[in-house]
Amino acid sequence: MKTLTVYKPFDFENAIDAFDRDFHGFSPLAEMGRVMNNIFGYSGQSPASVARIPAVDVEETDKSYVLEAELPGFAMEDVSVNLDGGTVTIESKKDETVEKKDKVDKNFVLRERRSRSFSRSFKLPENADPDAISASFKNGLLTLTIGKRTEAQKKAIQIEG
Repeated sequence: MKTLTVYKPFDFENAIDAFDRDFHGFSPLAEMGRVMNNIFGYSGQSPASVARIPAVDVEETDKSYVLEAELPGFAMEDVSVNLDGGTVTIESKKDETVEKKDKVDKNFVLRERRSRSFSRSFKLPENADPDAISASFKNGLLTLTIGKRTEAQKKAIQIEG
């Protein structure tokens, strides 16, 4: 296998559609599946079109895979990258608090807490070297470089005549 695979633990819409195949026209169960997929970030659209899941580009070179994730508004301290077996996970949780106080007696008039989080997992190809992964973060762009095993890299063979 030579491709990174997006980890999707469960697809609600396909599971419900399989259960609900004989229903003609509008299907409440299928609609619920679409809503659940949207809640968990699994829509028929690309992951980048869902607001809370960052856009990711993956490029294969002769010696490595380069994964770039767009993380605008996140600082390097907000992001973590973990390797578990053959799966790389990029995740973040960022909590923000906005307070507006009454100027007279300093009592809270409004206090809002916001939390932004995401998690994306990618299964590494068999030819990836888990010991040759590096990460950098600059201007909201996380770049992972995943080296290929030496034996999996392309090599020119000299033809003798």
